[in-house]
Amino acid sequence: MEKLTLSPLFSPTSIVVFTGDEQSSTQTAYGKSLAAQLRVSGYTGRVSFLDIGMSGTLSELAQSQSDLAIIALPNEQLAAALEVAARIHSKTALIVTSGVDAALARTLQTIAKQHGIHLLGPNSMGFQRPGMALNASTLGPLGQQGSLALVSQSGALGSSILDWAVKNGVGFSTVVSLGASTALDVADVLDFLAQDRATQSIVVYLEGIRSARRFMSALRAAANVKPVFVLKAGRKPAGSTAALTHSGAIVGSDDVFDAALQRAGAVRVRTLVQLFTAAKGLSGRNLPAGKRLAIISNGGGPGVLAADWTNELGLELGALTSGEAFALAKELSPLAHLESVLDLGEDAGASHYHAAVAACAKGSQIDGILVILAPKPELDTAAVARALADLLPSIGKPLVTCWMGDERAAEARSILSRAAIPTFRTPEAAVDAFSNIAAFHQNQQLLHQTPPPLSPLAKPDLEGARILVESVLAERRKVLTEMESKALLSAFHIPVTKTMLARSASEAILIASQLGYPVALKIDSPDIPHKSDVLGVALNLQNAATVRDSWQDMMATVARLRPDARINGVTVQNMSGKPRGRELYIGVTTDEPFGPVISFGAGGTMIELIDDRAIELPPLNQFLAQRLIDRARSADTLGTWRGAPPAHRESLEQILLRVSEMVCALPQLREMDINPVIVDATGSLVVDARIVIDHVPRGTGDYPHLAILPYPSDREEEWPLRGGGSYIVRPIYPNDAEMLQDFVRRLSAESRYMRFVSTMRELSLKMLARFTLIDYDREMALVAIRRERTTDDVGGFKETERIIAVSRYVTNPDFTTCEFSLAVADEFNGQGIGSRMLLSIMDVARSKGLSQIEGLVLSNNVPMLKLMRSLGFEVRRFEEDPDFRLCVRAL
Repeated sequence: MEKLTLSPLFSPTSIVVFTGDEQSSTQTAYGKSLAAQLRVSGYTGRVSFLDIGMSGTLSELAQSQSDLAIIALPNEQLAAALEVAARIHSKTALIVTSGVDAALARTLQTIAKQHGIHLLGPNSMGFQRPGMALNASTLGPLGQQGSLALVSQSGALGSSILDWAVKNGVGFSTVVSLGASTALDVADVLDFLAQDRATQSIVVYLEGIRSARRFMSALRAAANVKPVFVLKAGRKPAGSTAALTHSGAIVGSDDVFDAALQRAGAVRVRTLVQLFTAAKGLSGRNLPAGKRLAIISNGGGPGVLAADWTNELGLELGALTSGEAFALAKELSPLAHLESVLDLGEDAGASHYHAAVAACAKGSQIDGILVILAPKPELDTAAVARALADLLPSIGKPLVTCWMGDERAAEARSILSRAAIPTFRTPEAAVDAFSNIAAFHQNQQLLHQTPPPLSPLAKPDLEGARILVESVLAERRKVLTEMESKALLSAFHIPVTKTMLARSASEAILIASQLGYPVALKIDSPDIPHKSDVLGVALNLQNAATVRDSWQDMMATVARLRPDARINGVTVQNMSGKPRGRELYIGVTTDEPFGPVISFGAGGTMIELIDDRAIELPPLNQFLAQRLIDRARSADTLGTWRGAPPAHRESLEQILLRVSEMVCALPQLREMDINPVIVDATGSLVVDARIVIDHVPRGTGDYPHLAILPYPSDREEEWPLRGGGSYIVRPIYPNDAEMLQDFVRRLSAESRYMRFVSTMRELSLKMLARFTLIDYDREMALVAIRRERTTDDVGGFKETERIIAVSRYVTNPDFTTCEFSLAVADEFNGQGIGSRMLLSIMDVARSKGLSQIEGLVLSNNVPMLKLMRSLGFEVRRFEEDPDFRLCVRAL
């Protein structure tokens, strides 16, 4: 039953059009443009033009039933036209208008929802599907056919890109304009494009999102199978000056958006030029496996410029090995230089370029190829372009070109564009193109991380932490004291300095004597977020006299600088005992709309000035924690640094994992400032901390405060096998792909056909990616894992795991029902595993609030139909195909 929900919208077989009377002065400019484009585009499906008066016979109206209703009328007629579309059972609708206010938009969306119509618009400029010769837009002439999809929240920008694409040889599978107040949003369109076979890559112009969880879910699903590049407008300053902690003051939504895109496996571009560059780069056929770019040129200057920009973007210069270079040199001019940049010499011709590109295509240390050509008086630039076009089918790596000059390069650029070889006018733009597609490969590593809410470390005291948080909120406070903050950190086993509150100088002396000198004093006030600003910190106090004097001076100074501040007293704590330690910072802030984010960077009193910060969305695992540390500039200080031995990075990673646990387990946590955390060769220690909490935000489902749902580790169960042994049922991991492929290969031909209705012997790479990297919020796949002992090559034993069954459900577009599938290894049939897997997947669906589960079973699959009836499913005829039965059960 796998289906594309928006297929009737973007791949309609019949269309009804409401554009008004062409002879009337009331027809809108959009209506005229749409009618004209539909008539000349060449669309071969049935198109009917209707008016909202529904003139015509009943038989004519019955024939008007359609997949898509296109409406381009004055705003006061839109609701009536949508009602007419509903009466003739249109499955989807497109409203092409501008200036529709929020009230009318809500009315239109309500009508569409009541009748089950998927609505694109209002305030949309429509869409194009060049492969179907369908131009249902006012974006201009139909674009060239290609494999690139464009989704834009700006109609003007979409129109500009289409116009630019004509002369740059870029073709499109889909172009969608999403305006303000449209019912379908970016996430809905991404869901469609992720499964659209005509689309190989996607570029998005984004101005805003409605739901971070929904957006991240759709973006991750799309980027899992296709490159996705995003240009976001509306960047804003970092944070608010009224924030209560350092993290709130310096983490801006644009930084968080960057982190979110990387985590989703997509690539951020910053300018419209870069978006054009990305679009052109994606017109090539191959994606890189790394960031090593080989540069081939016929002049030193352009090659050096390209090499400089390669280093600037964090790429690596790909080069031939000595053996590969020696073999290539025999085919080139004696003037050629093959070290670093491959300079073929000023006398290089088509044969030389052909040989160099062929060598780089086979090069073991090269991931992509940039060919630069500077025009020479005797050089046939078109011949070089034809040589590359002929060679392209045998190249399995990205190939980008830079044909410099203008008039003498025009014919060559045309040849390259027709061959789908991206070509640019400057070396920097060509390097940018490769950088974009290389970044996609790198971000895929982040996409495949699915951490659980709790790390593998010792279990935290969750109950104690929740009691502490609730007691503070019960007192109508939101800012934890330093002692409360450190107590909360201690509940998650984060090492902190011993801290006690003193309300007088004599108490401070007594506490210091118990803790042992040297000590530090810090003012304790809910109204003073940054203690150093009011001289509220005294360090390295060696005796009672200095403690007393520091107390008195501190209280007098704070009273003078902040007479309005409430003072609880002064905290006394041990010095860290890490004189060679590095001062770092770990923080949490809550972003709108992505929720909590974790930041890491340089700490101390000058963190805003230094502005060294790396951002990541929770939950984290060790890989993500390591990447987070590596992205901060201060990571360089963690090695051998000015005579100090290397810092204990693992202890830092563990603190980050613990902070991730806090964020997942405590939705009340709004901001946190751990500054500094001091790390040296022996470990890490939190010296100061400040935490802000608030009541739990509204939301439904699991972890509603997180943009990325953690791996549902609570769904792991162990079950006995008949005849001895056991198996584990757990949610699928992205790295289960190899085991899943092995499971499919072991199935008998009959079992494979019963599950996939196909004679295929294994899953394609895209199917593997689709089945293993899933959004646990919208679907679930449970695998039954059996551990087996086998002998190895030297006569010993090794333990391996294999998948013996898979059950799955996917939520339907109505978000109340779901569709299931089930497969069991042939040798484990008849042992009750199928029943257990279906009951388990039904438990998950029920916990998500779904009301019904359904699935298709082949009519001749007697054992499966018997299982369905035994589990209480109703087996019905499937009207659309008599070879299937529809099995339905209420949850």
